[in-house]
Amino acid sequence: MKRRDYIRALIFPLAVFLAGIWLAGSGEARASASRGAKHRAPAEPVAAPPAQVTVFDGLAVPFLLQARAAEMIDQRTGTVLYAFDEHQRMQPASLAKIVTFFLALDAISGHSIGLDTRVTISEAAWRLSLDRSVSRMFLRVGDRVAVRDLLYGLMVSSGNDAAVSLAEYLAGSSAAFAERMNLKARQLGLGESHFVNPDGLPAPGEYTTAADMVRLARLLIEAHPEALAITATREFRFGNITQPNFNALLFHDSRVNGVKTGHVQEAGYHLVASANADGLMLIAAVLGAPSPFKRWSETDKLLDWGFRSFSAVRPDWHKAVPAAVRVYGGAQAEVAVALEREPYALVLKGQENKVALALALPRRYLVAPVSPGVPVGELSVMVGGKPQSTIALRTAGAVQPGNFFKRVFDRLLLMF
Repeated sequence: MKRRDYIRALIFPLAVFLAGIWLAGSGEARASASRGAKHRAPAEPVAAPPAQVTVFDGLAVPFLLQARAAEMIDQRTGTVLYAFDEHQRMQPASLAKIVTFFLALDAISGHSIGLDTRVTISEAAWRLSLDRSVSRMFLRVGDRVAVRDLLYGLMVSSGNDAAVSLAEYLAGSSAAFAERMNLKARQLGLGESHFVNPDGLPAPGEYTTAADMVRLARLLIEAHPEALAITATREFRFGNITQPNFNALLFHDSRVNGVKTGHVQEAGYHLVASANADGLMLIAAVLGAPSPFKRWSETDKLLDWGFRSFSAVRPDWHKAVPAAVRVYGGAQAEVAVALEREPYALVLKGQENKVALALALPRRYLVAPVSPGVPVGELSVMVGGKPQSTIALRTAGAVQPGNFFKRVFDRLLLMF
């Protein structure tokens, strides 16, 4: 056993045990039907039989998980690496706060609010801060709190009071904000989710799936990469109260940088986690685990298997792709071209040398005028001779028509 693995084997159970003691008295661990929903203990999850597990490229099932549903993907391509019951609906608990977080970051990037914008805390939010059965950041009625603090309180402390404060400021009420959440869900293609409130406390008609949560986390990181600076924070101090992040993997694995935990009695323990190492970026969702320990250990099992099994390859494309293409009849003789994104391949360990590039360039020249973004070809990323992805090659600039003599001369060249 490597020294690193030995240390992890010793420290992780102790860390989880101590965290479990802390969570037993915390809000998220006891959050349940505080808004009138029935208390209902979740059925004890059983390991999914192999027939129900989907693994990348038809590989043998590496293990079974103690949870109700799970999915893990490669973040860059969205390729599913492991999944079972990923479309099973269940109560989202605090995972709903990822949508609240997304909408708040949208508002910041759209300049309708700023990180330093002050939000006046309402009585409704304050009352949540008094409720010992839910997680909170301990806001006080009438206080003016910066959006920056509310974001940390939302994603680190999992504060229901922070969620309601942001919702009320952005939409006027929690109900109006829930409408925005569902509109955002539809825009993101989350066809298996419906939200009733900004905090995820149980309510009729509220549900999500592991597949939707993985997709949500992926799109959040793509749209707002700055989000990881918040979700990776290990602890947050507000009002002289310091609370550790509910995502215990942050204390155990330096590769992990987010995203969110959740728990209510009727659904069990959830964790959506993102991690990055050696260019490989993974997102895993484990929903309905029977305990905090299983939530973290099963997610750790997924991520560790992913990093041990797969590699991210970034092939050098500069020799395969021309820097420019010929332009006839223009003020310039050529126009620069560029790929929409850099080539990337996901492969099993040991197959890195099977990655190759294939260029198709049907338009070897253009005729002015030329606009930016004109497609001229595509680059295929091949793994073992099979295409894994295709990237468009487009013009990166514009070329205006040349003078009369230039146009006539180039027309003659094209004829011969």
